[in-house]
Amino acid sequence: MDHPTSRPRYYPYIDGLRAIAVIAVILYHLKASYLPGGFAGVDVFFAISGFVVASSMAGFQGRHFFSFVTTFYARRMKRILPALLCCVLATALVSALFIPASWLSDSNERTGLFALFGLSNFILADTGNAYFSPKTDFNPFTHTWSLGVEEQFYFVFPILFFLWVAYARLRWLSALLFLAGLGASLVWAAAFSQGREATMFYMLAPRFWELAGGVLCYQAMAHTQRIDSARPATALSTAGVLLGLCLMGLALWTSQPGQFPFPGAVPAVLGLLCVLVFGHGRQGDPLTRLLSHRLPVAIGKVSYSLYLWHWPVFVLFRWTVGLESLATQLAALLLTVALAVLSYRLVEVPLRRRPLLQRLPGVLVMGLGLLALGGAWTLYKTTVRLQPHLTLNTVSRHPMDWYPYARTRSGVAPGCVAQVTTEQVAGQPRLTYTRSGCDRPVQWPFTLYVVGDSHAMAYTPMLSRLVMDTGVQVRLYNNGGCPFMSFMAIRESDECRRNSLAALDDIRAQAKAGDVLFMPSLRLARFSDQFEHFPRGKTMDEMFGEKAASGRRTLEAEAPQWLQPLADKGVKLVFEAPKPIFKIPPFRCANGFDHSNPICSFGRSVPRGQMETYRRPVTDLLGRLASQMPAVRVWDPLPTLCPGQNCQVEDQGRPLFYDADHVSGYGNMRLAPDFQRFIQGLL
Repeated sequence: MDHPTSRPRYYPYIDGLRAIAVIAVILYHLKASYLPGGFAGVDVFFAISGFVVASSMAGFQGRHFFSFVTTFYARRMKRILPALLCCVLATALVSALFIPASWLSDSNERTGLFALFGLSNFILADTGNAYFSPKTDFNPFTHTWSLGVEEQFYFVFPILFFLWVAYARLRWLSALLFLAGLGASLVWAAAFSQGREATMFYMLAPRFWELAGGVLCYQAMAHTQRIDSARPATALSTAGVLLGLCLMGLALWTSQPGQFPFPGAVPAVLGLLCVLVFGHGRQGDPLTRLLSHRLPVAIGKVSYSLYLWHWPVFVLFRWTVGLESLATQLAALLLTVALAVLSYRLVEVPLRRRPLLQRLPGVLVMGLGLLALGGAWTLYKTTVRLQPHLTLNTVSRHPMDWYPYARTRSGVAPGCVAQVTTEQVAGQPRLTYTRSGCDRPVQWPFTLYVVGDSHAMAYTPMLSRLVMDTGVQVRLYNNGGCPFMSFMAIRESDECRRNSLAALDDIRAQAKAGDVLFMPSLRLARFSDQFEHFPRGKTMDEMFGEKAASGRRTLEAEAPQWLQPLADKGVKLVFEAPKPIFKIPPFRCANGFDHSNPICSFGRSVPRGQMETYRRPVTDLLGRLASQMPAVRVWDPLPTLCPGQNCQVEDQGRPLFYDADHVSGYGNMRLAPDFQRFIQGLL
């Protein structure tokens, strides 16, 4: 019969190391300049985990693999699951209350759901949201990627480590297998990092060496000495510990984002391993004694809960009051500590040490863990489904007003709808809108082609209304992120130009005389994005600098080459004159709880005269094109959106704009009559 050890031996100094790691991560996440390489604390955690799980299972007595596996997973479930499930479910509820659906939050829901099962790193890698990209700062589940890496390592660990505990003669094979995995992981991380930054950062394969390093450290120490025997400290051992701490400190201060996990994580992991090798079991060592002091040990014991809770708290602050001021940072830290202590005392410790769970066979503990996962999954999905009813966010409570992709009601008949079919053109979606269930005769028996970036897609409600009211067929080429003739050289990437030319080729193959091509795109330098406000000097240079002017001249000269073949076929060409743009994203400033957010401090209006001046290089260019090419017309939405002296983000309490430059659903409905009159005037 197998007899697992009752409890792994406790090493206080390891909690001290955990304290260093978690403080580093929290400081970095609070504000990167506080500790520029603090994200390397996660790499310290990985190496600690490898050492600790090896130490915890080394005392297993027996040769039954099933018993070994169930014992191991029961321990891991008791350690990881309770606090994780509580944190994810609480975060999902708070997200439903305060965070609206948006480009910034479009991967949040899936990340949280997969975090329950230790798979959130797959979602983050698949969406290409690099750890250091702005979108991850607004995803309250981003930090669970590291738990995913650890949990996936735990699928491999028992297979390789069982040889160590069950067969003394095969210990060399266990160590060799871990060493081979470490080497393969290092090669993978070094050789395939270019162009795969998200995959390299989030996935287990390029991170395996960090956890395996901790395991191999334990195996090497256990092979060469009695690992739990007390030995006196020496000058050499103290120097080794000091070297390790210095390497860790260097990594936590100087690490650069583009170098992870290799070679950037090497100093952090090597430093941690040095502390383990030279400090473990050394009596009287001043540095390990310092690490074993009451304060770092107390922080280390609660480090798991601190790690779990700090990130959702920080993200909630970013979505609401902001996290830029010292006052909000201190408030976020206090809330993090309070939640972590509650989680540790009420969830972690009671469930991990409950006598009943200690006595249950490992397989039953695993079964209870799986049941808890199923219950958490159900609660999570229920929370997401009820979000429209739970939310306190104005944007989520009034989606028809805010979202430019919301379904539009017919102005013709209750049963009249705009049906959408999707096809691929050179790898990009082409959406065809046709009306159905509409009694009124077709007024416009032609096709309206629409090509552009997200600003074209943002006209979906207006175009759908046009389809239902007139019977026109709309074909919209969805090239999000790729403007069509932006006349801004910095936005005209090779990929975007290929997409634009592919759309033009498709249009030329189908268009007939009388059809219309509508070309909305962002043609101004932004004042603000959804996550930050841009410096005035940057936007002015992108709009009025010599490089910008030269790029406009070049792109203006080639425009007739692109458009003349369509003009020769009798297609009418309609450019959109630049809409007003703003210095705030209105959807993030629509509630009482976010008005104090620094991103909302730049004003909700722009003087119309200032906007006319800002967009003049583009309007003048479009005017010259219209004079040169009789088929070209320019539709200007600005007079409708700015009827007075100031351009406002809202009209009588309803939003005209969703973010700093995309019109809202309500804005679409304000523009629809004017656009319909404009197209009617071309016929």
